[in-house]
Amino acid sequence: MSEIPGDLKFLKSHEWARVEGDGRVTVGISDHAQGLLGDLVYVDLPSVGDRVEAGTGAAVVESVKAASDVYSPVTGTVVAVNSDLADKPETINEDAFGEGWIFAVEIEDSEQLNELLDPDDYAALLDDAD
Repeated sequence: MSEIPGDLKFLKSHEWARVEGDGRVTVGISDHAQGLLGDLVYVDLPSVGDRVEAGTGAAVVESVKAASDVYSPVTGTVVAVNSDLADKPETINEDAFGEGWIFAVEIEDSEQLNELLDPDDYAALLDDAD
């Protein structure tokens, strides 16, 4: 298992959320999730200005094996997307917790962050799945 950054929160469906401190939350998929999907070949990004709901699909990642929805961990407005992924979706495979971020949301209700898994809980979830 790869190192899980201590500053992230997680959904059970393997999306991560990094609180940026300015009301923004950056979102991606975990290293574990990209490993399960295999080589990514396409990312369908949301549009800046889209409103996303916590727990609902906001983006799609497609690999040689399957396509998978990326759920937003929080409700809010999309304020940035990683447009570099259009030309280089494999960035998620290479750096899932860094350069492979997918979109950023201006959060409406910071209390939603308390409902996400902390890194230890996420690691336990992965251990239980093995």
